Amino acid sequence: MKVHLTLLAAGVMLAACSSPQPRPDSGLQAPPAWHSPASHSDRQQDPRWWARFGSPELDRLIAEARNGSHDLAAAMARVRQAQATAIIAGAPLLPEVSGTFNASRQKLLRSNGYSQLDANSNNKTVDYFNVGLSATYEVDFWGGRRAARDSAVLGLQASAFDQSTVELTLLSGVANSYAQVLSLREQSRIAELNLANAQHVLQLVQTRYDSGSATALELAQQKSLVAAQQRQVPQVRQQAEETLITLAALLGRPVQSLTLNDQPFAQLNWPSIDAGVPSDLLLRRPDIASAEARLAAAQADVSVARAAMLPTLTLTANLGSGADKLGDVLRNPFYSLTSGLVAPIFNNGRLGAQRDQATARQEELLETYRGAVINGFADVEKALTSIRGLDLQRQWQGEELNQAQRAFEIAQSRYQSGAEDLLSVLETQRTLYAAQDQNVQLRLSRLQSSIALYKALGGGWQEPDNTPAHRPL
Repeated sequence: MKVHLTLLAAGVMLAACSSPQPRPDSGLQAPPAWHSPASHSDRQQDPRWWARFGSPELDRLIAEARNGSHDLAAAMARVRQAQATAIIAGAPLLPEVSGTFNASRQKLLRSNGYSQLDANSNNKTVDYFNVGLSATYEVDFWGGRRAARDSAVLGLQASAFDQSTVELTLLSGVANSYAQVLSLREQSRIAELNLANAQHVLQLVQTRYDSGSATALELAQQKSLVAAQQRQVPQVRQQAEETLITLAALLGRPVQSLTLNDQPFAQLNWPSIDAGVPSDLLLRRPDIASAEARLAAAQADVSVARAAMLPTLTLTANLGSGADKLGDVLRNPFYSLTSGLVAPIFNNGRLGAQRDQATARQEELLETYRGAVINGFADVEKALTSIRGLDLQRQWQGEELNQAQRAFEIAQSRYQSGAEDLLSVLETQRTLYAAQDQNVQLRLSRLQSSIALYKALGGGWQEPDNTPAHRPL
């Protein structure tokens, strides 16, 4: 009995003292600074970044998306699955205890007896009752059980990080779609204004044509422009409706139940965003944290596969009692201790192949982790480059719009007085409409670039304190 208890105690101590899996190292070196110019401030990343765009309605839509998104609900369910998996994987680290109660009756129906039965011709009916308590424990000499538990826990962390990634993608999608809806409404308003301008010029051309001072060609040209403007109005409205449908789907509701306020597009403002330094990105992005956790889980899986190739020791303790009468079932106690050593001898290369498979999986996830880091850097760089380029474009586009408006007013006035031909009016009309439309598109692109930068920086996400700290790149 002492030998069995000593082995059991040794197994428990080995399971408790095995070291945790080390954090993975990508082998990459973070650049010292961003390639594109980035603003720096003392303000930390705001988890409620969308509130800085100055739209209470966007804040309301974000709250609805969090509560109604089916994709986010599915991600939360996957986290619960991972929690259950981690509990299942950690269970073998402690002995498994089970209780039994058995009752049996044997009766000899005829003949004088049967050597395999307790019943005989003198006692044709035999009752038997027993109760038992059994404990089984596999000694984790090689750390395979603990590694399996570590892999499941790291998988749980990765699943939680994936949920944060889904949420970040969802919220940035809501912000993008809302900005698109407002911009398309503004484009629709501009199209209607330009249609009214074109119709006003058409009236001037018609008056001059009726008086004989304008040609039929000029009249046809202006009618063609009016028709083109009329075509633009339903086209933009269609795009606005399609974007509204997309927004409703992100909220997890049909478009019929979605109503937006008439917030002017110009009221959406983009904040100044602190991009920090590239090395901080590992602590900001949940997708990078997820890739790192999965890589660490793969390292643990290699340990599991290696441990499977080594002998295993199982200890079992039984405590029970039995009797022929139910009332005496606890009056005959007994115990038994057993141990078993199992070692793989021949499995046609299965265990070795499982180890190689786990090693190759680890190598795959290492490259996936490296790719996630590099893609994270690229996302930030592209957003910063976009912001810088759009800011420069908008400076010159503002002047372009002012001059286009002035040119159209001059051409229209000169044509009305007969000092200019219709061709100049047509050109200035097209230029003005294009400049107005481009102004809205540039503003939308600038808003989307800020949203993209928030998303690239992780949207204010931080790794929970209960997870291991990241190692340097």
